Amino acid sequence: MVGVIASLILLSVSAAMNYQFGLSLGKTTFDSQILGAASIAADGLKALMPFFIFAAWRQRNYLQAMGATALWAVCIVYAMTSALGFTALNRSDTSGVRAAHVEKYGDLRAELTQINQQQGWLEKHRPVGTVLADIEAAKQNYRWTSSEGCTNATVDASRIFCENYHKLGAELAVAKQGDALDKRGVDVRAKIAAMDGGSSVQVADPQAAILSSLSGLDIGRIDVAMTLLVTALVELGSSLGLYVSTSTWRMHEIARRPAPEPVKVVEIIRPAAAPLPTAPEVPQLAAPKSDIQQYFEDRIRQDDGSSVTALALYDNYCEWCEGSKRSPVGLPIFSRQLTDLGVQKAKIAGKIRYIGIRIAGGLDEEDGQDIAAVS
Repeated sequence: MVGVIASLILLSVSAAMNYQFGLSLGKTTFDSQILGAASIAADGLKALMPFFIFAAWRQRNYLQAMGATALWAVCIVYAMTSALGFTALNRSDTSGVRAAHVEKYGDLRAELTQINQQQGWLEKHRPVGTVLADIEAAKQNYRWTSSEGCTNATVDASRIFCENYHKLGAELAVAKQGDALDKRGVDVRAKIAAMDGGSSVQVADPQAAILSSLSGLDIGRIDVAMTLLVTALVELGSSLGLYVSTSTWRMHEIARRPAPEPVKVVEIIRPAAAPLPTAPEVPQLAAPKSDIQQYFEDRIRQDDGSSVTALALYDNYCEWCEGSKRSPVGLPIFSRQLTDLGVQKAKIAGKIRYIGIRIAGGLDEEDGQDIAAVS
């Protein structure tokens, strides 16, 4: 049951992918709905086809099994294309969001580093308020009035006063710049702390990165391999999951079938009776021998070192038939029946010869023209 539930979940996921893919193919809303419904139906057929294929195969209906296999292949290819597009799009979107996140995090870290460097370049200074107070106090000095606001210093005392005044202005500028950098650094640190992952964000796709480091392959290939793996998981699980899960049910059904009841043997006791007379034995008649078999027994002898030409043997057979008042058969029939009796023949020196036999009475072969091999 758990296997069936898991298979149904994968089937639902695959159907949703197919439906989404079908919706993207329609030009109008109605067309999209039609194609989406067809995609869901194709996914259902994809899960049912293994049952139809193996049922037809067990019934030896091979044509139906081939047709179901072709339909199953089409449904799987269609489902895989939709699943590939869906998985690739989602991985691309997720990786894109992570890439933007990583890029933004890197920019903030670089900006914070730059702020720290600029703060290190600034001279030591007092707070802005302290410097402003010293500047206001200097403006109350009579040297400020006599020098017309340090624009017309004519005596040494006024020049020294104005020099100190301008140093206060420079210190004020540094203090203001330091305050601005401090505020900017606080803002950047707050943005970094508010980002998800914080300093742990390093790459756009950590899974592909770790697999790439382990396998030595490019991250792009790892990304493609992961897309194919997810597609194969969904499609193979949804197409074969139900058949594989329910196969255990069929085994349990066979095991649960009740065993046949043992046959009860009832002994029937009959009253004793007089023995029945036995029928006389009928002698079995042996099948009559053919003319070729009789000729073989009368005229042919086994001899491993001898051989007889087909023409000489057939002439001797015809002579035997004439002496015993029999009708000879044709040469092809004579040759075939001799072969059935186990006589071997071969072509030696351009003539067909029977090997391992000789004609009784010292006869060998007659000179004559060679004949063609007979079958």
